[in-house]
Amino acid sequence: MTDDAYLFLLDDPSAPLGVPPAAVGELACMETPAVRAWLDAHDATPTSPYLRLLPPEETGAIPADAESVPVPLGDEELSRLRHTMTPESLARLEEELLAYRESADGRDGLIGRALAAGVPPHRIVELTGVDPATVTAAASS
Repeated sequence: MTDDAYLFLLDDPSAPLGVPPAAVGELACMETPAVRAWLDAHDATPTSPYLRLLPPEETGAIPADAESVPVPLGDEELSRLRHTMTPESLARLEEELLAYRESADGRDGLIGRALAAGVPPHRIVELTGVDPATVTAAASS
């Protein structure tokens, strides 16, 4: 696994792999000389339907023959990317987990619901800022 997200080009824009960078919102990396040069070298634009983005933990899914380039994302950008990739049913729970940062009321119940719905423990830690042991304890309550 790498610490960088990856931009890559797909042969088939209908493939359900990654997300178009535009769906994530503004990304600082899209304006860097390295990314601009990579896009130019592949005759692509930031809005190309063939251009996709994956977070570091998903980059193993990039086809071996796909043109790709690592891109560093800030914490907020990475969180938005992961949220964009999340299925709608889990996205609503992730939004609640983000709102949790404002209030700890009902924390264990919310974490338990998120775990039961399939939100991975590491993602709950990332979204809530709670200690991993707190997530483990909430899972066993």
